[in-house]
Amino acid sequence: MSKIDGERAFLPVHIAVLTISDSRTLEDDRSGQTLVDRITAAGHIVADRKIVKDEADLIADQFRAWIADPGVDAVISTGGTGITGRDVTPEALLSVVEKEIPGFGELFRWVSYQKIKTSTIQSRAMAGVANGTYLFALPGSPGACKDGWDEILKDQLDARHRPCNFVELMPRLKEHLV
Repeated sequence: MSKIDGERAFLPVHIAVLTISDSRTLEDDRSGQTLVDRITAAGHIVADRKIVKDEADLIADQFRAWIADPGVDAVISTGGTGITGRDVTPEALLSVVEKEIPGFGELFRWVSYQKIKTSTIQSRAMAGVANGTYLFALPGSPGACKDGWDEILKDQLDARHRPCNFVELMPRLKEHLV
């Protein structure tokens, strides 16, 4: 059964938030702010926050910068996961990941299906790991960010979550690099 183990210590995770948008600013970025609010409410640390345009090279460059930053444990992006010509976040993410986490996208679409039914088929939410950094790509709506955080990431980024979580794996994510 999934639960929080009160005997384990909470370990704050340093999370960067990336909004992919051609039109948003920090002042009107509701999806990014939704993530920031939830991350801090859970006791984690927002390591950085940026907005980049829907261009694969810019997105990949920002992922790479945070992957190389030892002060960032995870990146959550919002936007650019649809199927239009400007939606290139999954392609940018795939260009930097070492290992995909296919279950994340599958579970996100299952969670999303409960609310928006078959419209979830248009989401290419996904996740992976690179250089010991978790990378999560969510759709660009505040609702999708709420679902991704509340239903998946809140537990998986909590070291107390049982039977398992992403945090307990962090020390082992770079084993292949030694």
